Amino acid sequence: MKIQAVILAASMLAGCGTVQTVALSDKTNVDQLKAKKTYCGAVPRIYSGVTYDFCMLHAEKPDDVDAFNYKNPSLGLVVDGAVSGVLDTFLLPYTIYKQHADGSMIIN
Repeated sequence: MKIQAVILAASMLAGCGTVQTVALSDKTNVDQLKAKKTYCGAVPRIYSGVTYDFCMLHAEKPDDVDAFNYKNPSLGLVVDGAVSGVLDTFLLPYTIYKQHADGSMIIN
């Protein structure tokens, strides 16, 4: 049961905006946001997970069905936003340093 809980938590965190922006390279994040045709010009590193989630929410709507129901994104967005907000808060010392050293991730 514990192994299943760890696997479930790991798979949920893999799609989290904070994990995407902190663990993956800038080029990967920029390419993903460009591919989804978001309207964001840049993503700051401080609270980058929450910003990433909002950029994905305001992207052009896909024709196929996605993980979130775009007409009512309540549960998926609330859970991902809450987890991203908590993780971004824990990672503030690191992300403040990265923002000062590297600046924001420029998309356009």
